[in-house]
Amino acid sequence: QVQLVESGGGLVQAGGSLRLSCAASGSIFVINSMGWYRQAPGKQRELVATVTSGSSTNYADSVKGRFTISRDNAKNTVYLQMNSLKPEDTGVYYCAADLVIGTFLRNTRRDYWGQGTQVTVSS
Repeated sequence: QVQLVESGGGLVQAGGSLRLSCAASGSIFVINSMGWYRQAPGKQRELVATVTSGSSTNYADSVKGRFTISRDNAKNTVYLQMNSLKPEDTGVYYCAADLVIGTFLRNTRRDYWGQGTQVTVSS
């Protein structure tokens, strides 16, 4: 069974920082891209940042220059360093990963999602 487990959310004042972590575990053969998405109350889930297996990154315009995504392939973990947080960054942050599960001879590729972690930025 494959799991993505997030940690690091919480309450912070505007201008503060948080670091989110997401560890993937289970019968993982290959991890392709990993990323973070967020959903604010009453809004649709949106992309925050992604990182490929080759460490190429992509960010939403709203977080460029403030957030940094990185990954540790040895630990199957992706991180999101969030600096200069704003109240509009408030929401549930979800980790996502494009995984190949199984073995070399028998495998399946699909997207997996974590359970989400709450980030609240007070003004």
